[in-house]
This record gives sequence, C-alpha cells and structure tokens, in this order.
Amino acid sequence: MTSTTTATLITQLRAVLDLTNTEIQVAETRIAQARTEAVRRELTENAENGRQRAEAIERAIRDLGGVPEVIGPFLGRLAAVLKAMAEQAQPFDEALLGDLALEHQLLDRARYIKALATVAKEPAVVGLADRLITAHSATVDWLSTVLAEDALGGPAALRRTPFQAAAGSTIRLLNVPVTWSARGIDRALDTARTTPPLLSALLSRGAHAGDVAVKTLSASRDAALETAESVTRREGASGVADAIHSARAAGGVVEPGELPIDDYDDLNVSQAVAEIRELTDPADVRTVVAYEEAHKNRHGIVSAAQTHLASIAQEVAGIR
Repeated sequence: MTSTTTATLITQLRAVLDLTNTEIQVAETRIAQARTEAVRRELTENAENGRQRAEAIERAIRDLGGVPEVIGPFLGRLAAVLKAMAEQAQPFDEALLGDLALEHQLLDRARYIKALATVAKEPAVVGLADRLITAHSATVDWLSTVLAEDALGGPAALRRTPFQAAAGSTIRLLNVPVTWSARGIDRALDTARTTPPLLSALLSRGAHAGDVAVKTLSASRDAALETAESVTRREGASGVADAIHSARAAGGVVEPGELPIDDYDDLNVSQAVAEIRELTDPADVRTVVAYEEAHKNRHGIVSAAQTHLASIAQEVAGIR
C-alpha cells in the first residue's frame, strides 16, 4: 500500500471518528426526547454501539500506523452540544434533517473507506467499513421514518422540545392563508373567552376546590379550543375549524365519541392494540395516542401505536 493511500485512509478514518463522537453525543441528547421506553432503549443502545464503533475505528487507525487525535471525543461532544443549542431555535423537522445530514456523511465516508481499503488490500478495514455502512444505513432509514411520521402528523418516535414546538407552531401560523375575516376571528376569540362551556360544566358538577384549582387552566384552554372550533365552523370557516380540531386531537382534547375506535375507554391493552393496528389513517392513530397519553397513558398502547405509525410512515417514504 502506498504512503499516499495509507495517509488518505487514515485521514478518512479520523474524520469518521470525529463524526462518530458527535453522533454518540447526539444520540444521548435525543434520549430525553424519546416518546416510548422502547425508543429510549434503542437510542441508549445506539449511543453504546457508537462508542464501540469509535473504539474499532481507533484500533484501525493504530493498525495502519496512525495515531487517533486525542481531542476528537472532546470536539465531538462540543459539536453535539452546539448542535443541540442551535436546534432549540429550529423547528423539529429541521433538527432531524441536521441529524440525517450527519448520518449521510458518515455513510458516504464509510463507503469511501471501503473502496480505499479494498484497493489497499486491508480486509480488516473493509470489514470495519461494512459494519459502519450497515449501522449508518439503518440510522438513515430510522431518521427518515421519524421524519415521515412527523410529516404524517405524528406521533413521531421523538418528541419535540418546547422550543421546537413553539418554532414549528410559529412557522405554521405564518404560512396559514388568510381566508377568514378578522371579524370572524375576533368573534370566536371573544366567545371562547367569555363562555368556556367545559369550565362551566366542571364548576357546575360541584368539583372540589382543590381539583378545580388544578384543572382550571387546562380546562379553560380546552374549552377555548372546543368553542373556537364550534364558532369557526358556524362562521363557515371549515378549514380553520378543521385545523383547530386537529389541534384538539393532537392534545388529546376530544370526547370518547370522537375517537376512531368505538367504546375505546372500555378496551383493555390487548384489545386497544388490536384495534389500533386496524387503523390506516395516520390522523386516527395520532388522535388515539394523544387521547391515551392524556388519560390512562398505558405505555403498551402508546408504544404499539407509534410502531404501527412507523410502519405506515415507512411505506409512505418508500423505505420498505
């Protein structure tokens, strides 16, 4: 193997090592955003697998006569921290696209390393490159699936941070066509403020003062959404009303009769999972998950629903 080829191979391995250290830290920061315990375990395993790949890359560099840069892991952690800070001001999809770009770069470099190692007749490095290609191909597919889940309205395997949710909402609001009169908006908001039926119903049921104090804020919000939907629909702004209904459904603020599964509250976990697997509309899956999380929050149901949506998203994205 020529010295030029050796130097090129070592340079690429060092680059992949730095990127892998960043990938490890990204996976660890994403753990807190996991929607389910299964996803949390998967991200934890990904971080550990990344550390094992980093060790293998370091060994390969040494075997080729090079020396891994000591500062690499530190730079990887720093890059991930800076990335996480920047993402707080980004919408959720932009943050995921950043992760996907990182994985694509790792995948492309791994393929280049395999070509270099093949020419250089370094079977151990070829085997390492194959391992990297397999790992990063899987991660690309996973991130593509999460993006497709988000495009379908969720629930995605990862939750938005509060900042990402706010950023995404702002962008959606800025892109909503102005198809409803200002007078109609004012009327809906005024009605929502002055006649919150859900809050009134809560008070009229004679709930305990302590319960009322805890529930007042969320009940007022939910009441405002329900009232706004009713008023906007009555005003003929069906598009806006549908958007408000989607917001209610996304927050689990729907009545049992509005769910796409009959008698949902009476179903046990196995029955609910079986019914969810029959749903084909992502919006229906999203509505059930939001309702479940807002009420009983049975993790087996939420996990199964998210897995089912992932399957739908993979078909939409052409991943399988």
